[in-house]
Amino acid sequence: MKKVCIFTGTRAEYGLLWPLMKIIKENKEHELQIIVSGMHLSPEFGLTYKEIEKDSFNINEKIEILLSSDSAIGINKSIGLGLISFSESLKRLNPDVLVILGDRFEALAIAISAYIMKIPIVHLYGGEKTEGAIDEGIRHSITKMSYLHFTSTEEYRKRVIQLGESPERVFNVGAIGLDNIKGLKLLKKEELEKELEFKFGEKNILFTYHPATLNKNKLDNELKEIFDTLEKLINSGYRVIITKSNADEGGRKINKYIDKFSLKYSDKVLAVTNLGTLKYLSTMRYVDLIMGNSSSGIVEAPSFKIPTINIGERQNGRVKGNSIIDVKPSKKEILKAIKIAENLDKETIINPYDQGGAAKKIYNIIKDYIKNKKLKIKKEFFDINFLI
Repeated sequence: MKKVCIFTGTRAEYGLLWPLMKIIKENKEHELQIIVSGMHLSPEFGLTYKEIEKDSFNINEKIEILLSSDSAIGINKSIGLGLISFSESLKRLNPDVLVILGDRFEALAIAISAYIMKIPIVHLYGGEKTEGAIDEGIRHSITKMSYLHFTSTEEYRKRVIQLGESPERVFNVGAIGLDNIKGLKLLKKEELEKELEFKFGEKNILFTYHPATLNKNKLDNELKEIFDTLEKLINSGYRVIITKSNADEGGRKINKYIDKFSLKYSDKVLAVTNLGTLKYLSTMRYVDLIMGNSSSGIVEAPSFKIPTINIGERQNGRVKGNSIIDVKPSKKEILKAIKIAENLDKETIINPYDQGGAAKKIYNIIKDYIKNKKLKIKKEFFDINFLI
């Protein structure tokens, strides 16, 4: 039996990979292997590997690489530790293919390990642009080490091909995370409020903010503007549910702001380390708008007909639907965008990432490549004939 290994290092990444993992497990044609690392194993970020086990998945390897520091040096050291540990893990598991999603530093470490060990890599969500974060360079690097590619839009597919990947190995399947919206039985409002121990108000915001890692020197000013804005919105009748930042450089600083803010407005603000996929999507269903700089506001929110206030540069370059309002981290601009969002005709919202059934498409193509022995390490650079 051929072995398909899935890597996950964060709560959000696991939520996106879940439908594919479920299909592989249920089909019984391949052995599902799971390597868990990064924030999943950190008490600070909620020990979210327990959610994976709760979903009845067997975790083959738990690899701790996350240091207490969120500085550039700390992240570099985590990558170095990952290279050592992932190499040992891949040696033990000896998978026939490794599936990696996205662009985080943990993913880069295991991609380098697999590439050098001549394990074919399947990459999801390549070709995207996030010009305000180091994810940009990491994502394209993983693309060049991968053999098979699944993108979420046609524009991203073309960009992967532009990077020299053969069109025959690049598939536009839409966003896999949208399978969860249709496949999960989302919680009713009363059930969700009981789970969260928090009552929704007449107007509600779901807020998530991660560091724009290429603009770290501006973070303090950004946070002051943003939390001053949230304070004004709370005083005008909004309630706010906040999911905390990730382990990127500067993430802990953001979380200190969140803790202080949620303590001050504990009756109107809920701050959580991790909601999990079910509660996160259920929350998204009942709020009036998304605010911050998470990719979920761009990819998932439009499927709920909810507008998104996208703050700052982290998501610059992404394909965005008509419900995404880009603003600078300025109180004046954010409040102006809130007015636009409140008056937006939600029935006109279209999600450019929604093609339906992405996980099934991905699995069927992987299965075909395994069955017909088409997965390889060696590949030729695909040249595009440019007019110079």
